[in-house]
Amino acid sequence: MSPTVRVQLSLLMFLQYFVWGAWYVTMGPYLTKTAGFTDPQNGLAYGATALAAMISPFFVGMVADRFFPTERVLATLHLVGAGLLWWLSGQTQFSAFYPILIAYTLCYMPTLALANSLSFHHVSDPGRDFPGIRVLGTISWIIAGITITALGLGQSAGMFKVAATASAVLGVYCLTLPHTPPSRRSGGIRARDVLGLDALALLKDRTFAVFVLGSFLVSIPLQFYYALTATFLTEAGMTNVESKMTLGQASEIGFLLVMPFVFARLGIKKMLLIGMLAWTLRYVLFAFGNNGPLVWMLYTGIILHGICYDFFFVTGQIYVDTRAPAAIRGAAQGFIAFVTLGVGMFIGSYLSGLVANSYRIAGAVEGAIPHDWTKLWLVPAAMAGGVLLLFAVAFNERQAVTGAK
Repeated sequence: MSPTVRVQLSLLMFLQYFVWGAWYVTMGPYLTKTAGFTDPQNGLAYGATALAAMISPFFVGMVADRFFPTERVLATLHLVGAGLLWWLSGQTQFSAFYPILIAYTLCYMPTLALANSLSFHHVSDPGRDFPGIRVLGTISWIIAGITITALGLGQSAGMFKVAATASAVLGVYCLTLPHTPPSRRSGGIRARDVLGLDALALLKDRTFAVFVLGSFLVSIPLQFYYALTATFLTEAGMTNVESKMTLGQASEIGFLLVMPFVFARLGIKKMLLIGMLAWTLRYVLFAFGNNGPLVWMLYTGIILHGICYDFFFVTGQIYVDTRAPAAIRGAAQGFIAFVTLGVGMFIGSYLSGLVANSYRIAGAVEGAIPHDWTKLWLVPAAMAGGVLLLFAVAFNERQAVTGAK
């Protein structure tokens, strides 16, 4: 891979995740405080990406990956997405806001897989080259949060305009990327191929079935963090929430770098259990922390994101890769993504809105915190803790290792 191509792909990842990071983290405070939407509506809004994640594999597998050059598909989706984001910024009624958001996420979510596939097509050694390219996405997410803070748009519809501008720049930039022709695979393609349903055969293995069930169940409380944390920190009185939440992505980079060494010493089960424990601990810290003497608990909960994400999601991807036969390895990864990032997180988004609404304090005076956050955060803490116990008892690491393909 030439240095020029590396720079091109790195910039692609930078812009790809800047667009998402510019609006996703702070959408909650904007919806609930500025736009005046309800907690259930906020939950539905955060479920839009999960809903799109369930649908986008059909687009990638049946259309984009077969008939059109990848760089042109990326350009089209990001340019259309830019228009939708700008349109979204002017909506004040949820009945108009939500369908436009759904339309946008249906444009954006397929680009995650397409950007990865384009990069893999042009790197010489994916295992060696891709991590250094992909890390630019995490860095740009951090920069996006800092940018929104610097512009004072944490509770303003202007965040969508920033994302729209970046999306338009990215759309034009994609036209300059190395040509990546469609795969033009012979024969028809079935829905089961796109969703990775051939991997269902792996569920006959009790250990793998426990892994899938645990991953699905823990994905539900996981989404409480993405949907509610920015709103929680804002109501707690923390300022510059957007930039402070990027500490989670900074820790993600650090833990990702040390993960190979930790993985070799702890193994799959302990890594997954540590990830689940981190999610439980994070919610407990949020439940009892405050923006006063116990503010360290809030910062610790944010910084735990590196362990929460890397030790659970990345370890899970490694486990699937070791368990699935080579012929269905891609199908297995697609199936797990559908179950966790799609179905599990969609349920979690919707449920987070209902739970937040149930712990809203009726008749709260002006200036008072409108939610009982202590009780609220203990709900996902209990859910994640329950899955942790189930997984600790039912998951057999010996079978997971000896059964590796």
